[in-house]
Amino acid sequence: MENRSKLRILYLYQYLIQNTTSGHPQSTAELTKMLSDKYGIDVSRNTISDDLAMLCSAQFQIKMIRSTQNKYYYDGQVFDIPEMKLLIDAVSSSRFITERKSEALVNKLLSLVSPDDAIKLRRHIYASDRVKSENECGYLIVDTINDAINTRHKISFHYTDLDVFKNRHLTNNGQEYTVSPYTLIWDGDYYYLRGFCDERNALRTFRVDRIEGAPTILCDLIVPKPDDYSIAEYSKSVFRMYDTDKPVMVSLKCDVTVMKAVVDIFGIDVDTKPINEEVFTANVRVCPSPTFYSWVFCFHGLIKIQSPESIVQEYRSILDSELKSIKDSSNSI
Repeated sequence: MENRSKLRILYLYQYLIQNTTSGHPQSTAELTKMLSDKYGIDVSRNTISDDLAMLCSAQFQIKMIRSTQNKYYYDGQVFDIPEMKLLIDAVSSSRFITERKSEALVNKLLSLVSPDDAIKLRRHIYASDRVKSENECGYLIVDTINDAINTRHKISFHYTDLDVFKNRHLTNNGQEYTVSPYTLIWDGDYYYLRGFCDERNALRTFRVDRIEGAPTILCDLIVPKPDDYSIAEYSKSVFRMYDTDKPVMVSLKCDVTVMKAVVDIFGIDVDTKPINEEVFTANVRVCPSPTFYSWVFCFHGLIKIQSPESIVQEYRSILDSELKSIKDSSNSI
């Protein structure tokens, strides 16, 4: 009898956790019927009331709504519904997480709310037809890298790229890279690893979903970070994690209509100076990469590179090369 009593209370508590919220409380009559229908346990309402009173007094986060027929609900949900919606949307839309893993994670999140709320949330899940990662080991790779960062050990791994037939192949002549992992960065829906690469004898950035299988954590301790290592400054200087050896200071002449775009990329503290009410200059520290030049180009002259002259000439050379390529293509038709 004592074991049956303990089971009854456990079943009751479990049901309240999984099926009730402040918006969906359950009466003693409903809970009595649930125990009878689901577990074959027949008890009086008074017994259920005593069980619920014990759960309330024992600080199991069971709350009572007083009425002609008292109702009860679990008040210990980790996330409320708007928070859960944000988490589910983030998981569903993430390119880094595969379709299969996204579905599994969403189901785990939905298990934290009542069935009624889960149905409502699932109805509103929509992620545009986004490209998703095909690397099923992505989250395991992140976990391994995180362990290596915490223990300050080097890692080794194979890195991949795609050929013209979209077939994945190993880079670095099929040899592993040995890296001192410093930081994991989330940017543009992907994780990136920033660290010191032994093979390149320099800081490098690797996209995590291009790592083949889980990295191996080595016995060797990491190469210490450079004294001037700043992931915050680095993140501001690169575009889509397409970095070069060294960032440089670049002066941009900008139309006022692109101020928001400049702040979105470089932050509210970006160094800007108004020339007049329509034009301003921005001094930014960037890696002069193809993604940076394409970002400038997409504003159709509203952003112009002023200095240094080497960057101006490099950008001009890229534009001339593209223009020549277009002319050659037109002539060949």
